[in-house]
Amino acid sequence: MKKHNFNPGPSILPQYTIDGTAAAIKDFMGTGLSILEVSHRGKEFDAVMNDAVALVKEVLGVPEGYAVLFVGGGASTQFFHVPYNLLEKKAAYLKTGEWATKAAKEAELFGEVVIVASSEDKNFSYVPKGYVIPTDVDYFHITTNNTIYGTEIMTDLDSPVTLVADMSSDIFSRPVDVAKYGLIYAGAQKNLGPAGVTLVIVREDLLGKMTRKMPKMVDYRTHIKSNSMFNTPPVVNVYACMLTLQWLKNNGGLVAMDKVNAAKSELLYAEIDRNKCFVGTAAKEDRSRMNVCFVMAEGYKELEAEFISFASSKGLVGIKGHRSVGGFRASLYNALPLESVQALVDAMREFEASH
Repeated sequence: MKKHNFNPGPSILPQYTIDGTAAAIKDFMGTGLSILEVSHRGKEFDAVMNDAVALVKEVLGVPEGYAVLFVGGGASTQFFHVPYNLLEKKAAYLKTGEWATKAAKEAELFGEVVIVASSEDKNFSYVPKGYVIPTDVDYFHITTNNTIYGTEIMTDLDSPVTLVADMSSDIFSRPVDVAKYGLIYAGAQKNLGPAGVTLVIVREDLLGKMTRKMPKMVDYRTHIKSNSMFNTPPVVNVYACMLTLQWLKNNGGLVAMDKVNAAKSELLYAEIDRNKCFVGTAAKEDRSRMNVCFVMAEGYKELEAEFISFASSKGLVGIKGHRSVGGFRASLYNALPLESVQALVDAMREFEASH
């Protein structure tokens, strides 16, 4: 039976990435060695890192003056790397979910943190609006996509101060005006590669202004100077990211991804709104295209476990919702084909018909 992978992360990757990584594990670029055992100082891997950086710049349209880094750890590591490098006195955060909350909490270790707005009052089911970004802060931090509660900021904000964004779960899903951001970071395990490596895009003129002393591993300038190889990088993960970036480029880039991601999410949301058994949890104007969250409608709530079991019998994997929301979550990352979304819609319709 074909499996349809809706896991929120680690999540589905392009078959191109899986096949290419598997081949490199057996024989990396004709070296007779596995990529699991080659030196990151060798010319072959040096070319991989250079290609991965160049592809990020090309696919995302990164302007001059920005550095592209592949560093170890997940986005949670960046929760303290960002304030270590950028927070001298005060920073502003938009509180839109669990990860945004954790990022703000870490920043409190380095200076004053102002929460400009929060959607916690309605279980993070919407994106706050009408707030004012303070101008007396070192930066303003947002989390563009809320994987747990299913909301997304779809526009590049105009910020009067340096804008920092955690784009872990929607980077490369649509075009982004990188010039509006001072720093973007993203854990790889949603739309880019395996867990264990994080992409950082930072405007270089923002760095080196802190009065505090920093460990070398935390200072972004360390990784810029060493081409992301100050220490041993997660070699296999970076190679897989490079392959995914090739796949993105070969499949029309972010303009093409934007269209297909819109089609996938519109198909599923239309069924949620039509189907008597289900109801969406996020405000319609803020619905995420990457993580679609929904629950059983009134009168059908006792059928949640039954639908999970039914979906599993159809090869639908990973649709159980986060414990904070319950119900279901379908993650529609770039590599998920439209046919998988159609398979979920068909299962929802069949379930409705039988109840």
